[in-house]
Amino acid sequence: MNLSESARAVFAVLAAAGSATRPRLAADAGLSKPTVSGAVAELETAGLAAHSGTASSGTGRTAAVYRLGPDAGAVLAVDLGPALTRVRGCALDGTLLAEATGSRADAADALREALKVLPASAPLRAIVVAVGDVTAREGEGPGMRPATAKAGPVFDAMAVALPPGVPVHLENNVNCAALAELHEGAARGRRTFGYLRTGVGVGLGIVIGGQVLRGANGAAGELARLPYPWDQGREPRLEALEEYIGAHSLLRRAAEVWQGVDGPCPTTTERLFALAGQGLPTARALVARHAADVGRLAAAVAAVLDPGLIVLGGSTGADPQLLPGVRAELARLSWPTEVVSSTVGDLGTVVGASRLAVARGVQTVTEAARMKD
Repeated sequence: MNLSESARAVFAVLAAAGSATRPRLAADAGLSKPTVSGAVAELETAGLAAHSGTASSGTGRTAAVYRLGPDAGAVLAVDLGPALTRVRGCALDGTLLAEATGSRADAADALREALKVLPASAPLRAIVVAVGDVTAREGEGPGMRPATAKAGPVFDAMAVALPPGVPVHLENNVNCAALAELHEGAARGRRTFGYLRTGVGVGLGIVIGGQVLRGANGAAGELARLPYPWDQGREPRLEALEEYIGAHSLLRRAAEVWQGVDGPCPTTTERLFALAGQGLPTARALVARHAADVGRLAAAVAAVLDPGLIVLGGSTGADPQLLPGVRAELARLSWPTEVVSSTVGDLGTVVGASRLAVARGVQTVTEAARMKD
């Protein structure tokens, strides 16, 4: 594949648009109509674009409509979560082609299932794998976060299922979910906000000017790395904040205060929140305390970023029962900041990872063409 610079520009525009006429391609790419005609011809010859019909304008004229061709390829997005693995396959225009879900241990099987559904003739251009901490190392002990490590048996087994030679990119899962909120969720239309996820762990996706802030080490927003507590006479411990505010500690606190008259003590946060929703006083008190804790964390986010908007997500954070308490505590401790619940839910990470994978796939095609100039 040896494409001109104009053909690469038109390909990128066509991927973003899904389908377009030559006049629109010319306008969006900032190229003349004759240049676009030549670029489209190049792309058709390479199988990267194809004629898909005609469109009528208000003047009665018709224009040829183009879409991505059969050789444009596809991408994969993998959400390697702590319990479930979600996989999506998409065309380079973002069209959903395949979906699969499995346990974390069965990540390789979910990947193979999605690969089977993708068109056999479509080359795989890029894979984005969303993990909990892109800086994590495999193992146990201080500084280690094995549940989110980018290495380890699960990742290795998944790698075996991947076609050779396909670029694999790791991305922070909270950043992926923040992108989903930006484009399809509660932060749509807002170019600056913080996505605060609480569940098994904690994390922050920072979006500034419509772009995710990744930081020098790719670790911006890694709230789990904060030492805690800051209290006279007690030494702060690495990652103790996540330990304190995470779901396991929430359930431990429930076990400590649960009364026999309350019935069986909940063993999942979903059950705890369900009991709170039913009005059980002990469960409601635990959820209220958790909301205050999340509100204090939100106040720290507001103090550092002043994002204007904080979106609450995660297995506990997205529950609407938290919202009033978080808002009240944040209002008590900080300046006015809007707080809303996530609207993309559990699929947010894989949806955001799909967007990144599409961008990477387009980049793979255009850079490969540039290298052969």
